[in-house]
Amino acid sequence: MTAPNAISMAPTALVAREPRIPLSLKLAYSAFALVLIPVYLFHYGPTNFIYFCDQAVLLTLIGIWIESPLLISLCTVGILAPQILWIVDFLGTAIGRPITGMTEYMFDPAKPLLLRALSGFHGWLPLLLVYLVARLGYDRRALPIWTVMAVITILVCFFLMPAPRTDAGLTPVNINYVWGFSDVTAQAWMPAWAWLSLMLVGLPLLLFLPTHIVLRRLMPATPRLRQLESA
Repeated sequence: MTAPNAISMAPTALVAREPRIPLSLKLAYSAFALVLIPVYLFHYGPTNFIYFCDQAVLLTLIGIWIESPLLISLCTVGILAPQILWIVDFLGTAIGRPITGMTEYMFDPAKPLLLRALSGFHGWLPLLLVYLVARLGYDRRALPIWTVMAVITILVCFFLMPAPRTDAGLTPVNINYVWGFSDVTAQAWMPAWAWLSLMLVGLPLLLFLPTHIVLRRLMPATPRLRQLESA
């Protein structure tokens, strides 16, 4: 009696082990990362990977191979809304109506074409992350974890990284826009401490939390959470 039961359970076990992310996608993304990472290190230096979006590139690379809902959810809750803003600003700048000016570098002929082409990931990475969350499930721990990561990153950028300046060249300055949207001059709308406070409070409340709410409602829960809810 036990042998048939064991045999009947085998297909279920095999299905559970099947990868949820296609191998072709893993290889394609890895090929992109293997180009972007050394090129960015050579031209920009390691501090460029303090940007939220570049942190997401690295976390996604790990997340797709180990198929981690948490790592993919961290990236999605953290950069989905900002990257949508990037896309809107890019399209606006393309027709001469920039929204924030953050994508002006994409149209600067003084910037190497390869760097600008690689930076196009800002446009497709958020779409990829939505697909990955739909495949792996949304891990609700992503909001508090990414919020802590973001607060630490913002403080590091403000107090330890270079502020905007006109002679920066390719050196990353004003990382994560902690001095405003321009890499040349700091914003003058409010005192620097007020802008920093706005970043620390506004990003979690206005960008991360709404994204978290949408992902909770629209995306499947992770297998771990489904087990807890059914227990």
